[in-house]
Amino acid sequence: MNRKIIISVIDDDPLVRDSTVDPMNSIGYEAIGFESAEKFLDSDQLKNTSCLITDLQLPGLNGIQLQEQLQRSGHRTPVIFMTAFPQAALRARALAAGAVAFLSKPFKESALLSSLDDALRDLPS
Repeated sequence: MNRKIIISVIDDDPLVRDSTVDPMNSIGYEAIGFESAEKFLDSDQLKNTSCLITDLQLPGLNGIQLQEQLQRSGHRTPVIFMTAFPQAALRARALAAGAVAFLSKPFKESALLSSLDDALRDLPS
């Protein structure tokens, strides 16, 4: 694949954000962390992101609202949700809207990497 893979990670907890970004960088992706959906939307990374990994519960715009806003604006970035508060209704809503995965915290790194592989599989080169 010729395209540079950029993974954006949104989580308001800096420990979770860093523990998600660091493994992505160590395996060769460029991962960038954001503390809120709004900071991600205001960044230059919005148009460059290959996959978005976001917490469901965020201050301000939450993960589902972010996914909906991205879709309304024409962004088809694959989304992986992670949450410490898994709710069946939200999981169903996120997956129905096209989310690649809905991971319950704490999750194994292997589950995240498998979901990431699924998200990146159909990217154009």
